[in-house]
Amino acid sequence: MKNIRTCLAVIGLLCSCFVSGFVYSGEFSGYIGGQTRIFFEEPISSEQHNSYLSAVAEPEFFHDWDNGAQNLEVKLFYRIDQHDEQRTHGDIRELSWTGVFENSHENWEVLAGISKVFWGVTETQHLVDIVNQTDQVENVDGEDKLGQPMIRFSTERDWGIVDLFILPGFRERTFPGAEGRPRPGAIVDTDRNAIYDFSAGKQHVDFAGRYSHYIGEWEFGVSLFTGTGREPTDFKPVAVSPTGETIVVPVYSLINQIGVDSQAFFGDWTWKLEAANTIVRSGAKKDINSFKTVAGFEYTLVGISDSSIDLGFVVEYHYSDQRISDTIFDNDLATALRFVLNDAQSTEILAGFTTDADTQTIGSFIEASRRLGESWTLEAQLRTFHGAKQGRPLFSFRFDNFVQIDLNYHF
Repeated sequence: MKNIRTCLAVIGLLCSCFVSGFVYSGEFSGYIGGQTRIFFEEPISSEQHNSYLSAVAEPEFFHDWDNGAQNLEVKLFYRIDQHDEQRTHGDIRELSWTGVFENSHENWEVLAGISKVFWGVTETQHLVDIVNQTDQVENVDGEDKLGQPMIRFSTERDWGIVDLFILPGFRERTFPGAEGRPRPGAIVDTDRNAIYDFSAGKQHVDFAGRYSHYIGEWEFGVSLFTGTGREPTDFKPVAVSPTGETIVVPVYSLINQIGVDSQAFFGDWTWKLEAANTIVRSGAKKDINSFKTVAGFEYTLVGISDSSIDLGFVVEYHYSDQRISDTIFDNDLATALRFVLNDAQSTEILAGFTTDADTQTIGSFIEASRRLGESWTLEAQLRTFHGAKQGRPLFSFRFDNFVQIDLNYHF
């Protein structure tokens, strides 16, 4: 309810601005749409369902002035789900002011408000993308992010780009509710207070920075983060559900993380790397040092068989020492094919699978998107899980093979 009230307050603010004439000079855009998920097998829990419907809206507003040196950006998000009350949620993805300040020697860009930042280059996992919290109820791939309060200072020089962040106000990760599907075997209760194993708790102010540059065909970035880890380091049991499932709350810890991301272009080849070293510096897992990496390549055949279709081959290897938390990407090989039709409808298809070298668990996916006319888009995805072993993270998904279809109208 808190997120919903916040979104309504921002909508009211925009309406007030509209009356004053300020918003009238801006640009409105966004989309509304519907989604269906259909599961092929009966669920493990009697509280879950075989099909889910939901509706989504993401309006956007942009206005600049001072010859483009200042701008205001707003992006609101709201989804209502048929069954899962935790997936019915709203968020402010963007509510930020940006100003550019230049002189004869240097220039700085300052952003203040709520915003999203993406770091990373690999396809199947983004280890260094740590500024924003994951909106886990949106999709199991972890690509959707919550808006993060921040102040960002950026400058671009001949020797590279520097981004510095002050991050007040921690955003807790979202999790599916008891009726949500797919979801972990234990029910994560996000209505209860999460546990922070340090005194400042949710009010801790985080800091981050990144330096990025390119040399010829090689691009690289080095990032630093100190603050509350976006991923829970543990889950504490607090109750048992009426169906006998364990109810837990997440535990968050302070971390230091250094990350490296890099990609190099050699003709039709693109080589990619992400690596992160994380130190948990408080709580029961104090001073635990953990290392993760993902590395691979994408090779693109341009215009196969003298057509307009491009075909890309993606191969990535994942490693984690799992010293902080269990992960599906500990010793895994991901392979995929990317079809880009380069047609008027912007049709794209990405299909692949990830194989655990230790347990032979396979997670496969197909993602496709296509424009319909000028204003509509159709997206579809298929996700399956095979051979999941008991005690591993994907075991609770063993009966959760599903297809998802999204139809959106863009304005």
